[in-house]
Amino acid sequence: MSQVHDHDHDAHDHGGSGHGGHDHGSGGGHAGHSHSVSADADRRFLIGALMLIAGFMVGEVIVGLLAHSLALISDAGHMLTDAASLVLALVAMRLAARPARGSLTFGLKRAEILSAQANGITLLALGAIFTYEAIRRLVSPPGVEGGIVLATALVGIVVNVIAAWLISRANRSSLNVEGAYQHILNDAWAFIATAVAGLVVLLTGFARADAIATLVVAALMFHAGYGLVRESGRIFLEAAPAGLDPDAIGAQLAAEPGVVEVHDLHVWTITSGYPALSAHVLVRDDQDCHAVRGRLECSLRDDHRIEHTTLQVDHATPELLQLGASADAHCVDPHGSSHRPSAA
Repeated sequence: MSQVHDHDHDAHDHGGSGHGGHDHGSGGGHAGHSHSVSADADRRFLIGALMLIAGFMVGEVIVGLLAHSLALISDAGHMLTDAASLVLALVAMRLAARPARGSLTFGLKRAEILSAQANGITLLALGAIFTYEAIRRLVSPPGVEGGIVLATALVGIVVNVIAAWLISRANRSSLNVEGAYQHILNDAWAFIATAVAGLVVLLTGFARADAIATLVVAALMFHAGYGLVRESGRIFLEAAPAGLDPDAIGAQLAAEPGVVEVHDLHVWTITSGYPALSAHVLVRDDQDCHAVRGRLECSLRDDHRIEHTTLQVDHATPELLQLGASADAHCVDPHGSSHRPSAA
């Protein structure tokens, strides 16, 4: 007897494929369990923030060129990445909302992760460019209009606070939306640094303060860009979500009464806020596979918030009930971590 329970996991190779289990069609799919980041309200908030950011960005470039301020221009470059992240977030929302069809059995839910990674790489590239230009201006600083820089930066702080408030009202479970939100918060700090630089230039004439503020902005770009690339990279590499320990989860499942072994255990993330798990579970011959599977799914949902699961449940062969037996006796090609109940 075997039980394969697949929550919409039609084409992912982490499941129990190759183990020869029967699909009992237990009907525990994800009806009503939506991971989509698209919503009319979210789009309105993001569009409002985008219009605010884009309008101020254009004005800042013009003022930065007139004032010969690299800090203002670098701030505008940072805001360009914010605007791009918002555009990509809006596009990703549209794509993620499309239903799964054909070979795309999960739909386009990872579009937002592609968007977040592209945004992170752009931040890193811009940070490198502004770092180079800031160092060049530290060596040979041009004249800077401190008063114009200060006034523009103060307006920028207000604009970014309003934009951050708008995005904070949207669904921030999306890595893309959260990235845009964090970027705009970073922009607010960058404008504070630029305002300080403008004040210093205005009061003391120390023109290198503008380049120093640019280095601060570049550091914020590196921090935000690295975070986005790291998190999106973990999802593409199908690493276990942060805060979920596969070994601890495997040990917990193996400790369930009647379970002989849990192997081929995989935990990964499909898209932001959408963890998934698959495993092959062997139970004693006197156990009801359906009942064991139900208990395991409840445990995963209640203790780890994993609702998308693919559990193949089989009765163990007599050989596996002997001490020292392994999954090799049941699986042609075992892979993934393996867990057995601890000795009493």
